[in-house]
Amino acid sequence: MADKRRQRLSAAEAARLVNEYENCGLTRGEYCKQIGIPVGTLDYHRRRHVRRPAASLIPVKLVESAQRTGFALVLSNGRRIESDWDFGAEGLARLVRVAEQA
Repeated sequence: MADKRRQRLSAAEAARLVNEYENCGLTRGEYCKQIGIPVGTLDYHRRRHVRRPAASLIPVKLVESAQRTGFALVLSNGRRIESDWDFGAEGLARLVRVAEQA
């Protein structure tokens, strides 16, 4: 009895397939039929090889204002923290971690 399981694609092969699909102009179904793989396999590798931006610091512009003291911080999840509290670096880092998890 023949083994119907497919061989796993190497990372290079999967990346090549994803790149080839994205540049071919065919629908997912057409492309998969042409090369003989299930659409789910292509979708899996597309999700897996999506380049997500690494979490990193981004440049900010500091603006002085005679009206206010304190700060406003907008997090990547859309939450906004405004405070007059004088945070130490450790306290601010802890507050940001808690706010991003909530």
